Amino acid sequence: MTQPALSPRFPNAFAEAVNVGLSKQPQKELPSMYLYDEVGSALFEVITALPEYGVTRAEERVLKAHAADIVAAMPGNVTIAELGSGSGRKTRRILEALSRKQPTAYHPIEISHTALQLCRRELGDIERLSIVGHERDYLAGLAEVYAKRKEGERLLVLFLGSTIGNFARLAATKFLRSIRGMLKPGDGLLLGTDLIKPLPMLIAAYDDPIGVTAAFNLNLLARINRELGGDIPIDAFEHVARFNPDVRSIEMHLRAKRAVSVRVRGADLRVDFREGETIWTESSHKYSAEEVAPIAADAGFECTHQWRDEEWQFAESLLIAR
Repeated sequence: MTQPALSPRFPNAFAEAVNVGLSKQPQKELPSMYLYDEVGSALFEVITALPEYGVTRAEERVLKAHAADIVAAMPGNVTIAELGSGSGRKTRRILEALSRKQPTAYHPIEISHTALQLCRRELGDIERLSIVGHERDYLAGLAEVYAKRKEGERLLVLFLGSTIGNFARLAATKFLRSIRGMLKPGDGLLLGTDLIKPLPMLIAAYDDPIGVTAAFNLNLLARINRELGGDIPIDAFEHVARFNPDVRSIEMHLRAKRAVSVRVRGADLRVDFREGETIWTESSHKYSAEEVAPIAADAGFECTHQWRDEEWQFAESLLIAR
């Protein structure tokens, strides 16, 4: 799989995304993947420890309780690839369970170099585990893993943390089909989905009272200034989290507190913001546990197992490629 060619106007994909996203009307937007530079990745690690953000702890509880069951459901010689590994902390349980059975190759796929470094430090002590990082986006990294797989290997792809929620529902199904296109029958996908829950819990998870999530979101503007020569006044924007009931999604925005004109030299861009205008930076769609199986079937998988955390309402589903 090859990356689309960059326009000669832009030095990198980030610059092009900023130019395109901040030029959109009526809603400016930036891809959520760019929240995770070195600073953003570190801030997200802090978010996962906040009492208001229960996703990570819920998934860790599920994986701690059922790692052996997950591994047992994937017999044979298994290689693991993880889309968006982060620090790899949650993945430890599965890797330890599999490494007790066989020497294991683990392929974390991350656009963040810092996250890959954290991953190697976090997991490097597991015996019989080899780590091969891929500093790529999800599908390009998975294509590299697929191209190097050995005859007779089964591939288990991990897509944890409810990252699938960053996609709108039709886009999520399309993305799962793209994953399925790089798998063989019998390969697996372990999919984490955050489930719908009371609105106050959802809002607090994305707008914590001490402002870590706000700093995480605002860092995207700081990153534009650092990497692309922007002159965005960070104090002119504020973090906003809101729930869209029509699509059952929490949306994160950066809202202009006053009218402001900014320039981003590295993205060949000058843009004006009205007071109250927002940049949409992330969506997190919430599911019911019962939705997963039909979505999986539409993408070419069978949902063979599902494990839930009842304290936070989170589901981990094992999808097998048909």
